[in-house]
Amino acid sequence: MKFNKMFRYLLYTLSLAVLFLPAISASAAETVAQSNKSLQQQIDELNRKIDEAKESSAKPVHKHESSDSLIHLAGYADVGYVNGESNDGSFGVGSFSPIFHYQYKDLVMLESELEFEINETGETEVAIEYLTVDIFLNDYVTLVMGKFLSPIGQFRQNLHPSWINKQPTAPVGFGHDQAAPVSEVGIQFRGGVPAGPVKINYAVYGGNGPALEENGGEIEAIETPGLNVDGDGKKVYGGRLGVYIPALRLDLGASGAAGRAAVWDPSVDPVTYERSRDYQAAGVDFGTKFFGIDLRGEYIKQTVGKQAASVAPEKAEWSAWYSQVAYVISPINTEIALRYGAYNTPERTTNRTQTAISVNYLFANNVIGKVGYENNEIPNELNPKQRVDNRMLVQLAYGF
Repeated sequence: MKFNKMFRYLLYTLSLAVLFLPAISASAAETVAQSNKSLQQQIDELNRKIDEAKESSAKPVHKHESSDSLIHLAGYADVGYVNGESNDGSFGVGSFSPIFHYQYKDLVMLESELEFEINETGETEVAIEYLTVDIFLNDYVTLVMGKFLSPIGQFRQNLHPSWINKQPTAPVGFGHDQAAPVSEVGIQFRGGVPAGPVKINYAVYGGNGPALEENGGEIEAIETPGLNVDGDGKKVYGGRLGVYIPALRLDLGASGAAGRAAVWDPSVDPVTYERSRDYQAAGVDFGTKFFGIDLRGEYIKQTVGKQAASVAPEKAEWSAWYSQVAYVISPINTEIALRYGAYNTPERTTNRTQTAISVNYLFANNVIGKVGYENNEIPNELNPKQRVDNRMLVQLAYGF
């Protein structure tokens, strides 16, 4: 009896299940469908956000869509290791040099390079390498005013950044306060024009000029840091004319400047003593590429005239030159660079001849690792090949 009753309940329950199974299945299917639809909507929304993020990252972050201004950050930095005969090997930070460009339409641009360096005591030194406001007068002429890299020669204005320079150091005589002018404060017109099979580029300027340091009857140094004041009120004028021949991949340039150089000597009475003396600069340079070989060279000279009333009355001259050849072995991204040059000054003990070789690895077009060796010598009658601080250098340079 109990068995029959239980059997009837079971049969009744199965009947209800059979009757309502389609409805239950439809409801379950609808629930699953809604869940899938909700999940698909979430996926679509996520994909939309990913696409928006990609589009946003693809846009230049320096572009102001609501204005006519453009901001651009570039620059370079380098670190390394130096081990010379006259000192123990040391790791060091070369420099960090961010370059800023702020352009308004096609009319004007402010450009500036800052240089951050760490000295031997670990303190940070900051300098403005250049800062100019440039007016684009037309397609062939730009007006530049402020502190700019000297257009005399080629290395200082175009090749000195560590990720462009093929050696860990500047050529002998092309450093600060040596034979090659570094910077100028003044006004400059520069640009380029096509001329048949060649392209002509030019720069002409007028500025405050260099300063001279006199001591003990000699001129110790000629300084061209870009003086922010004209010590004698007399300007220097000059420029560079370059010709590029595309068919030969050959760049030729000639530079020159003339004017007056101020004397830095606060003890001198300007009423009875001339505060400046004649100044001239001249240089030639070339660069070419063929069969994977990069060949270039440069000669530069700065001269100050005689000054009878000066504690250093004689004429003084600083000159330097170098030639360099480099070759990239493309399959292994390795470059070999060899450079030879010389530096001559009024003080013979500071004259130098230098042979430098560097083996470079190109991690990328703007990232270069260098391992180099410099052989420095002082020309001397008693010891024609006296060695001076030969050294091994390692450098990692990054341009950004």
